[in-house]
Amino acid sequence: MLKVKDLTVKYHPHSGAAKYHSHHDHITVLDRVNLQLNPGEKLGLVGESGSGKTSLALSLVGMCEGQVQGSIKYKGEELLEKTPQQWGRIRGSRISMVRQQSGEMLTPNLPLLEQVMEPYLKDYPGQKEEARRRASTLLQKVGLESSYFQRYPYTLSGGEVQRSLIAMALVSDPELLILDEPVSSLDALTRSDILSLLDEVTREQNYSVLVISHDLDTVARLADRTAVLYCGALMEAGDTKEVLQDPRHPYTRSLVRAYPTLEGIKELQGIRGEFPPPDNRPGGCPFHPRCTQPLEICAHKRPRADIIENNRLLSCHRGGVIELLRCRGVTQRFKLEATAKSSVSFGKSTAKKQLSLEAVKGVDLNLHEGEVYALLGESGSGKTTLGRILAGVDRPCSGEIHFRGNNINRLSPKESKKTRRYLQMLFQNAGEALSHRMAVFDLVAEPLIIQEIGNHQSRKEAVNRALQWVHLPVDEDFLHRYPHHLSGGELQRVALARALVLQPKVLVADEPSASLDASVQAKIVKLLLQLQNERGFTLVLITHDLALAARAGDRVGIMHEGKIVEEGPASRILRHPQHPYSKALLQAASSSLFTSSPQKAHRGGFSVSFPV
Repeated sequence: MLKVKDLTVKYHPHSGAAKYHSHHDHITVLDRVNLQLNPGEKLGLVGESGSGKTSLALSLVGMCEGQVQGSIKYKGEELLEKTPQQWGRIRGSRISMVRQQSGEMLTPNLPLLEQVMEPYLKDYPGQKEEARRRASTLLQKVGLESSYFQRYPYTLSGGEVQRSLIAMALVSDPELLILDEPVSSLDALTRSDILSLLDEVTREQNYSVLVISHDLDTVARLADRTAVLYCGALMEAGDTKEVLQDPRHPYTRSLVRAYPTLEGIKELQGIRGEFPPPDNRPGGCPFHPRCTQPLEICAHKRPRADIIENNRLLSCHRGGVIELLRCRGVTQRFKLEATAKSSVSFGKSTAKKQLSLEAVKGVDLNLHEGEVYALLGESGSGKTTLGRILAGVDRPCSGEIHFRGNNINRLSPKESKKTRRYLQMLFQNAGEALSHRMAVFDLVAEPLIIQEIGNHQSRKEAVNRALQWVHLPVDEDFLHRYPHHLSGGELQRVALARALVLQPKVLVADEPSASLDASVQAKIVKLLLQLQNERGFTLVLITHDLALAARAGDRVGIMHEGKIVEEGPASRILRHPQHPYSKALLQAASSSLFTSSPQKAHRGGFSVSFPV
């Protein structure tokens, strides 16, 4: 029904639509966008404010004030070749739009019924009775009874105005309905009513619909497919459920992470960096300055939009969010000695029997660029052992660890040392992990010296930078303090600065706040998540705290007796645990004194202890 090809929209920098002072002749807000909408299909369009969503919608109804280039074909007709008079006949009767800022769309001094009749009378001037019948029917359908017909807009609530505009958009029975932020300014109950109404009406009449919104819930409710815009360029498109639940582009993933939902309790994380103004858009891939996985090519060459599986479209030089670290069949055993007594003819003797403990048993795990993976389990479940293997501190007895596609256990000593720079670990007890013979400066600078990076001056700058990241002072007095001069919170921050000074790609944090009081715990965890978002590294958060795992993790893995028994999004694990051990953990956590209705936890025949 609708085919948009290479659509480009430019505004003059001093026009009303682009309120920016610029040395450019034109400001590009849409850059070669391609979209397709089939009969009866509902397409969602999402992105941050300034992505070009409204400019695209206005272009589709011939109301864009900028310079529009490319092609917009509606049922095979080229709309960009239409005259203003031809656009007037198309707009409303064939393509109708519910505009953003609904309060400005109604005339203050006309009764509601007459305003809803207007679009039909524009196309059929002599059919006033038919217009009245249609308008009355539609107003009642959207929940506005006859008592509203003679009321004026200023007597209506926001939800009633929005219902009126929907009726007005449908009165001419268009084939394509464009909804631009249809519920953005409404309360939750009214929003739910309007979305249910739109879903019902569009399905009954089999309308083709373009839903434009920054509200992901609106798009999830109404759209079959979803396209993601950033800085006027198309990043990703595909089935709505797949795009929102399994985002492939780094921008889509960041957008989903920043959106609050009732499905989970994860802390909100904004998208790192700043959205660029229209007159200062970056070259190449527009998202590369904020991306966690940019390549050199991203800065100067725009990625091609490629179709991947299930008719999914993706514009990324790296093929979307990459797999950063992979482990397959990882097993770790520790040798133990047990003393056995035996009787012989001349007395008693002792013999040592060799035993082993299998702490990690054939674990498979994938970690993606820039994600937070929470590894959950009780003490003795193998979490720390697996974390040390992931960070390259220990080698597994069997299995493979691949970082950026390379098996790190098969690297040469030189390559292994270089790779270790990108894999760092924050140990559980900073007091034991840091040498008490070294001052703060030497502790943070030591990784740079080991990796032979820089000279004294550049190392000093790197140390100061890392300490500032973790909100510690950089004056000479603090730099020359020793660990026993610091509080527990300061010591943990020094350990974090030491782990971050090499700017790793993967940070394994083993119970980073377990030895601290509750107030300092909260500050350390919040700081860690803030740094993860700003610096873009992959964070493996090892914890026995279910609430912390749910609030921090993009994904949660539950470990029991050396195996990962269940993993998935935190919201699913919390609401619908599948493994008996996951259910036991959740039940134990729900018995906290701080829950609204504490109940005694029971194991239901499932052991939650780890025998050694």
